[in-house]
Order: sequence, then structure tokens, then C-alpha cells
Amino acid sequence: MSFEQTFKNKTGKGYEADIKSDRPIRSIVKAISWRVIGTIDTMIISWFITGQLTMALTIGSIEVITKMVLYYGHERIWNFIKWRK
Repeated sequence: MSFEQTFKNKTGKGYEADIKSDRPIRSIVKAISWRVIGTIDTMIISWFITGQLTMALTIGSIEVITKMVLYYGHERIWNFIKWRK
């Protein structure tokens, strides 16, 4: 199965045919950039609350991993939910 066949939009056409859809690589880059922004936000808030940069970096480092694991689990659970599929 080709990459294009794997990532078809709802009409069955490739993403090139649907100007309103993002290509999968764009979605991946957006997800990564959003995760970076979220982790930086957590680090800044942690630094503000604790007053310790080392603690803030530690919290942010743990948070980035736990959020990815939680998101993966969330997605897998949603695969079992039939609602609006």
C-alpha cells in the first residue's frame, strides 16, 4: 500500500486533490510544534511557581513524555468507541 493510499481524505482522493486538507507531514510538524509550545508553557509556569529553573526543567522533561504516553492511550481508547465513526 502506498503512502498516498494510506492517507486518503474522506472523499477517497489524495490530499493534493483537496486543498482544504493538510498533508500528513504538515499535521505531524504541527503536532510537534504544539507539543514544544505546551512544554515550554509548563516549564515557565513551573519556574514561576517553584522559583527554581532546575525544577521547572525537570517538570517539563517529565511532562513532555507523560503527555505523549497519555495521548497515545487516549487515541487507542477512542478506537474502541463507535460514536460518529
